[in-house]
Amino acid sequence: MSILVAVITPASVNRLAHLHRLRRFLRDAVAPGIELLPIEVGLDPEAPGRYDGAVQVHVPPGRHGLRVGAARNAAAEEALARGAELLVFLDVDCLPSPGLLHRYAEAAASLPDGILCGPVTYLRSVERPREPDELAAHTRPHPGRPAPPPGEIATAHPAEYDLFWSLSFAVTPATWRRLGGFDERYEGYGAEDTDLGRRAREGGIALHWVGGADAYHQWHPAGTPPWRHLDDILRNGALFAERWGEWPMRGWIEEFVRAGAVEEHAGGYRRTSRA
Repeated sequence: MSILVAVITPASVNRLAHLHRLRRFLRDAVAPGIELLPIEVGLDPEAPGRYDGAVQVHVPPGRHGLRVGAARNAAAEEALARGAELLVFLDVDCLPSPGLLHRYAEAAASLPDGILCGPVTYLRSVERPREPDELAAHTRPHPGRPAPPPGEIATAHPAEYDLFWSLSFAVTPATWRRLGGFDERYEGYGAEDTDLGRRAREGGIALHWVGGADAYHQWHPAGTPPWRHLDDILRNGALFAERWGEWPMRGWIEEFVRAGAVEEHAGGYRRTSRA
């Protein structure tokens, strides 16, 4: 008996090298009892080039940038229409460990009503694994989130829901429908995953940390704070604050404030005249 697992990956043309590597590692993550349904979502204005190894969906940018939440929603609908029994969301930057699909499927069998989150290791610039069996030596889960040992599952406390990251997680179709997907008003960078985590907590949907469902974030240049996403962070942050009464991504916003690029305004934040 097998389970049909859809792996959903939004991707843009500037991440093609990451996507090619993910495709190769994903093939090696298929375990006995798992039937793989890869779904790739093109985020660019033009539809993605043909690739026979995955179902392809196209969600072009919106007024304010890439529509990642909408892309995940569209891919999930495609997966459900094709009979997927488990939805695994894996960002194009991430490499799946050989055990990722098995651990998520195993966790979903015993905890079908929750959101399942595996540990994420952020690879350094010099860490470029070429084969799946090289990943284990690089395992270094992000210290900001719980990371149970392989085979163990820990249930999140209410305060941990803001640690939900959309770069690697899994849900059953029933749980996805309860969540209602990502809020598609978020465009560009930031806050759509924190919003989903908050809605899960508000809706009484459990969040579980799944040991052994490791993903490895491939290195790429990024600023700290991410200056090129400043306007996205302010716009999406305001949208989040309107719903939840507080701003997300506060660490980055405070760095923008200290740098003189952002100032407090009317209970929120805006660019300064110097920015």
